[in-house]
Amino acid sequence: MSANIEELERRRAAARLGGGEKRVAAQHAKGKLTARERLEILLDEGSFEELDMYVEHNATDFGMDQQRVPGDGVVTGSGTINGRLVYVFSQDFTVFGGSLSERHAQKICKVMDMAMKVGAPVIGLNDSGGARIQEGVASLAGYAEVFQRNVLASGVIPQVSLIMGPCAGGAVYSPAMTDFIFMVKDSSYMFVTGPEVVKTVTNEVVTQEELGGAVTHTTKTGVADLAFENDIEALLAAREFVSYLPENNRSGVPELPTGDPWDRIEDSLDTLIPASANQPYDMHELVRKVLDEGQFFEIQPNHGGNILCGFGRVEGRTVGVVANQPMVLAGVLDINASRKAARFVRFCDAFSIPIVTFVDVPGFLPGTAQELGGIIKHGSQAAVRLCRGDRAQDHRDHPQGLWRRLRRHGLQALARRPQLRLADRRNRRDGCQGRGRDHLPLRARRSRQDRREDQGIRRPLRQPVRRREHGLHRRGDLSALDPAAYCAGVAEAAQQAAREPVEEA
Repeated sequence: MSANIEELERRRAAARLGGGEKRVAAQHAKGKLTARERLEILLDEGSFEELDMYVEHNATDFGMDQQRVPGDGVVTGSGTINGRLVYVFSQDFTVFGGSLSERHAQKICKVMDMAMKVGAPVIGLNDSGGARIQEGVASLAGYAEVFQRNVLASGVIPQVSLIMGPCAGGAVYSPAMTDFIFMVKDSSYMFVTGPEVVKTVTNEVVTQEELGGAVTHTTKTGVADLAFENDIEALLAAREFVSYLPENNRSGVPELPTGDPWDRIEDSLDTLIPASANQPYDMHELVRKVLDEGQFFEIQPNHGGNILCGFGRVEGRTVGVVANQPMVLAGVLDINASRKAARFVRFCDAFSIPIVTFVDVPGFLPGTAQELGGIIKHGSQAAVRLCRGDRAQDHRDHPQGLWRRLRRHGLQALARRPQLRLADRRNRRDGCQGRGRDHLPLRARRSRQDRREDQGIRRPLRQPVRRREHGLHRRGDLSALDPAAYCAGVAEAAQQAAREPVEEA
């Protein structure tokens, strides 16, 4: 028994050491943390429960049978972030460059399956050079299994990817399928093929940063959402970000206690928006003053800056914010802004996150670059996402239309304060279990005329419209109309009007 325990301790120590002291030291020399050090910062202290710690690869060719490291280059398991359950995997670059093997992929697929089964978010710390070439097709098949899990988990549980090192090939496709991507400046890269391959094939000379660095993907391509200075900042930001996300698509948004009173009066909102439409203002300031305690976690702040997307809280509950930014291109919608908003709204719709929309937009950006780039397609996708979202959405047109819209719906109490109660909260108060209008109780869907009649007011809301001579009073009558006769009647009326003398003023 003692021999078995000693062997177990030896393997445990080998798994915790990863690729060895020299490779760990090289990792630290680059300003990067190891896989286990990253999990210690990301998760609550003492909450990590590791799975498959002693798994080793099953390859025997190319001398791989002499190189076996427990864990096979990835640390997987579960833990908590601020007391909430999450599943994680952290690739270890010190073991075969974090390359993905068959067993490596099986470990990742296992935690993703468990996350979908219990309904908890998945966070992946990616630091991989791609498929392990020694295993050939087996490693590529492993990527196919991971991709399949990404697709199955999409819209079911939140998926967050942190790019902590150079990722190439298949190692970037899986993060691209997840909901959000965080990167680290000067140490993390994402590209399908590296600079050397690009130079060989196309004779282009490009650096890693220009090809797929954090700044490139957060400003130009929009592949990543946020870029941070180092590993610690990225991991701490991920901890904060997860607090806004629901556990799954059925759990509802998280609710945290807040000291921001519901009836807070923000007098500065009266003067924030200028009277002239040609004068810009910072939408960040308006959004932060509306949300609880001024907290706004913005997504893709450096890409498509003419629209703002991010998460905040109203009365302690998570909301998604979509707002035009007059400070950038006067807030017009272009290709980047349309794609950015469409993707964000899609995520909020999938996880029942209410959306607060601040509208101040002159329209779409004209120009040949936008037309040839497909603004029609991308702009329509943004419109489709906003219109098809069957979750609770709270649209706020400002400045003048904001209060009129509230009063028109009979929400004068809400119009007197800038912090606005969400539509789905009103629905729950009225007994609504869903979040769409079709699920509202009957009394919430009654017309204004019905409510006036209940109060003893029998007169109609407006004067009846005079019936036209051609008898088209209802849309159903259009089917009985002869187009030729109608056109002839219109032409005759026009000729008669032309023959009548015009009275001089």
